[in-house]
Amino acid sequence: MVNRPKIAILDPNTLSALGLKSILQHVMPIMTVDTFGTFAELTANDPDSYYHYFVAMNVVLENKAFFSEHRRKTIVLSPLTPDSRLLTPDSRLLTPDSCLLSPDSSFHCLYINVPEQALVRSLLALEQHAHGHGQHLPPMPKALQQKVLSDREIEVMSLIVQGYINKEIADKLNIGLTTVITHRKNIMDKLGLKSVSALTIYAVMHGYVDINTI
Repeated sequence: MVNRPKIAILDPNTLSALGLKSILQHVMPIMTVDTFGTFAELTANDPDSYYHYFVAMNVVLENKAFFSEHRRKTIVLSPLTPDSRLLTPDSRLLTPDSCLLSPDSSFHCLYINVPEQALVRSLLALEQHAHGHGQHLPPMPKALQQKVLSDREIEVMSLIVQGYINKEIADKLNIGLTTVITHRKNIMDKLGLKSVSALTIYAVMHGYVDINTI
């Protein structure tokens, strides 16, 4: 049996760590996600065995030598917003998923003080960039590859995650508003999901919606 790839979350804030763990397990269901409250806990648990580290910014700053050495694995959990990220030495803004922690240290960043849908989109964009088409990862379990929804339900789901309201979906698909509401309920029931964010993750990860359209 192939061991599942692992991700480490290092954040002293337990609630934040558990919330991010829940989202990551939906975004990358084949991954094992472990949480650590301190840098010492991470280093005591074979840190080289992890594909990625999601690390609170203050922890990265306190242990910059280690994370600079593992820069390609490290995603900084930034309490800033994308508009407040630091400038590069030549005054050009970094790419939206980057942040500069010192003049010589740029890391991938995940801005956590944003609405849930924006956070989910950022995580999906990171996953698509690093592991597009499942590269470097084992195949998804067969149960997760199966087509669960009808073609019409897939159409409705795609429009939901792109931000269309029920009336707009009805108009686009030339169906009744009540039919849209029924499809919406059936989609959530079939997938066992409770939120649009979870539905967005499902739609993107199964290739029904392009990340650039949400």
